Amino acid sequence: MAFLLAGLLVFLVLLYLALGMKVVRQGYQYTIERFGKFTAVAQPGLTFIIPIFDQIGRKVNMMEQVLDIPGQEIITKDNAMVAVDGVVFFQVLDAAKAAYEVSDLYLAIMQLTTTNLRTVMGSMDLDELLSKRDEINGRLLAVIDHATEAWGVKVTRVELKDIRPPADIVNAMTRQMKAEREKRATILESEAARQNEINRAEGLKQAQILEAEGRREAAFRDAEARERSAEAEATATKVVSDAIAGGSVQAINYFIAQKYVEAIGLFATSPNAKTILFPVEATQLMGTLGGIGELAKDAFRDGLAPPAPPPVRPRGPFEGGGAQ
Repeated sequence: MAFLLAGLLVFLVLLYLALGMKVVRQGYQYTIERFGKFTAVAQPGLTFIIPIFDQIGRKVNMMEQVLDIPGQEIITKDNAMVAVDGVVFFQVLDAAKAAYEVSDLYLAIMQLTTTNLRTVMGSMDLDELLSKRDEINGRLLAVIDHATEAWGVKVTRVELKDIRPPADIVNAMTRQMKAEREKRATILESEAARQNEINRAEGLKQAQILEAEGRREAAFRDAEARERSAEAEATATKVVSDAIAGGSVQAINYFIAQKYVEAIGLFATSPNAKTILFPVEATQLMGTLGGIGELAKDAFRDGLAPPAPPPVRPRGPFEGGGAQ
């Protein structure tokens, strides 16, 4: 009998211990209630409670969670109707507050997000909604995170998944975008044509400047050449003048003979005459050449013998202007 009672007692103790042993999964926290009153939070792992007196109250998910916000019809500031849906990422930081400060945490976060979504987006124009999603997400995150702080919840991110304007507004926006792109293309083409004309004018200007500089350089070179030629002519004239001033008649004969030969050369190169007949006195030409010889003789004062004069040809029937 005693053995039976001992065995029953051991069974009751084991049953009591088994009822008081609780295993909390990783990523969760359990609230422990004693006679319905919150007393502690059970961390992940093995936890012992007092059976009959204590019980598990709420099993709170402590991992980051995603709450899908269903599509909402929102009227913008410029009276455009758009459909919007999004998602909210949040994480419970305080299991006791999340369990006892709000009745339904998920429903509360959804309603809070929907209300603020209408408030924020209803104060903006349609163009702002489509171009400032990051700003909308930031404003919603700040508002919702501040409101859920009392529930022991941290809202980490709010994202708008889609913004759907009506079909007629989409068509109007498409036409507007097309017109804007055509306008920009026309402006770019006009700018390109303008730049092309400017470049062409600049090139013409540079060409004219270079051409003018070339003409200026050529004129300078021509003037310098004429100046050198004039200097050479002046030097030659001065030499002849000095010779004349010294009493040398041969210098005058040299100068006249030079001009005489140049004049005959001009007659020979005339394009209007094939045959030239003019009287030439051989003795005068001989005298002129003799004067040149005297000049050469004066030049060679170092004792060199001057060349012998050419023999005198007998006068022909056509020399001296007619037959003798």
